Amino acid sequence: MKKLLSSMKCGVCGCQYDSGNIRILGHREDLWFLSVFCPSCKSQGLVAAVVKGDAACEVITELTQKEMRRLSAPVTSDDLIDMYAFLQDFDGDFRTLFTKK
Repeated sequence: MKKLLSSMKCGVCGCQYDSGNIRILGHREDLWFLSVFCPSCKSQGLVAAVVKGDAACEVITELTQKEMRRLSAPVTSDDLIDMYAFLQDFDGDFRTLFTKK
């Protein structure tokens, strides 16, 4: 629920809420009540949302179907060994790691 609603924007300044700034107050069947706080403009609000439990969420991504299957596959022992080997030499510089060559 928090992750779904973290795409909401503040009605005062338009900044997106972080999931850590959304607190679930309670619900009755499909009606949920949440407290939201905007760290940007310091405003607080109350949200009432109707959420159907059987509704499927649409996935929006730039990944191909092949990439989606690969990323959703279970982690294997070989994956762990590869990550261990990578981390042995990794210096923590993510900027260099993700710079296109």
